[in-house]
Amino acid sequence: MKLIPEKEDKLEYILYSPIIDHNNKLIQKKARNLTKYSSDEVEKAKIIYEFVRDEISHSSDINSNDVVYKASDVLKERHGLCFGKSHLLAALLRCENIPTGFCYQKLSTKFGKIFHGLNGVFLDEKWFRLDARGNTGEINAQFSLNEEKLAYIPQEEIGDVDYHYIYSNPCHEIIEILQINSNLDEAINQIIDLI
Repeated sequence: MKLIPEKEDKLEYILYSPIIDHNNKLIQKKARNLTKYSSDEVEKAKIIYEFVRDEISHSSDINSNDVVYKASDVLKERHGLCFGKSHLLAALLRCENIPTGFCYQKLSTKFGKIFHGLNGVFLDEKWFRLDARGNTGEINAQFSLNEEKLAYIPQEEIGDVDYHYIYSNPCHEIIEILQINSNLDEAINQIIDLI
């Protein structure tokens, strides 16, 4: 799949935002600790990715009903939906000046269609997608610069969509839903209604 960055300037993909708050001391300390023995950008990205994928739980996997989406809060609480985990991955990678954006998929689930959030990362002069959703018995996402190994493979024949764009900021509509809901089930239902 040809990935299309929303903005040409890579600096747009390392900027701070209130959601991707990589100026937060907790985020900066974690990024330093994870990468202190690495000088290679790809190795740093792999270490950070595997930390978020493996050490930060997906809220649904642990039956949490808390809405956690701001990068520093996801790190502090140690869980988030795919969106929150993608925000944390972006913040940690941006701490290392690795351009990181946001990608989306529309997927069919037993609850209907839902959006899934993942990341676009610029490494070795090319954009790659990484999915830190977290592995389960059915999901096996991996760090790969050769072929995509994402959590989900959209099935176009049933109406799934794999969006080609890499955005410099998270989806505004999804952020608004996460901000106004303290109950995860309500937030997920409203995200489903976006489609």
